[in-house]
Amino acid sequence: MIAIIDYGVGNLFSLSSSLNYLGLENKITRDPAQLEAADRIILPGVGAFGDAMTKLVETGLVPVVKQQAEKKPLLGICLGMQLLFDRSFEYGEHPGLGLIPGEVCPLEPDLRDKTLKVPHIGWNALHILRDDPIFKYVSEGECVYYVHSYYAKGCTESTLATSEYELDVTGMVRRGKVYGAQFHPEKSGDTGLRLLKAFGELE
Repeated sequence: MIAIIDYGVGNLFSLSSSLNYLGLENKITRDPAQLEAADRIILPGVGAFGDAMTKLVETGLVPVVKQQAEKKPLLGICLGMQLLFDRSFEYGEHPGLGLIPGEVCPLEPDLRDKTLKVPHIGWNALHILRDDPIFKYVSEGECVYYVHSYYAKGCTESTLATSEYELDVTGMVRRGKVYGAQFHPEKSGDTGLRLLKAFGELE
């Protein structure tokens, strides 16, 4: 069973629907016992980092998430991926979960081409830097769907894939059993479904 963490921030219905389509049993929950019983965990998220981290802390799930991340595959999606890092500089400086070394920084100041729009919204090719079981059904150059204004930096050792938006945007990361996708697999058509399928097979 895949536990989808419900902490008041995230596109839970479309994610659950995608997993249902794949025949992957899943449950939207904020029950620590269900996270402990799950085979895999997904941390979704949309919105601002500070607000999301506050809401996650208020659920009391942070210690459980950190503990379970050492035992079973965990996938952070979009803002959920950003929460995995040490800190974010979105509207101030906010601590993250510290499960993956690195920082979440604004995209706009790093873009030389000021005609490029921020937030970065749209389909971009995924450039796979390291072979990994999460890419079992996904090939180099397939397109995935992004919606974000901030991106992860200082995480080269954990980066599995990037996408080009003038600069190399961190697309997917991994440290141990903890994975993060800056893009939305549940909105990335067949490619995203195949990535979720591979996640559902991780040990």
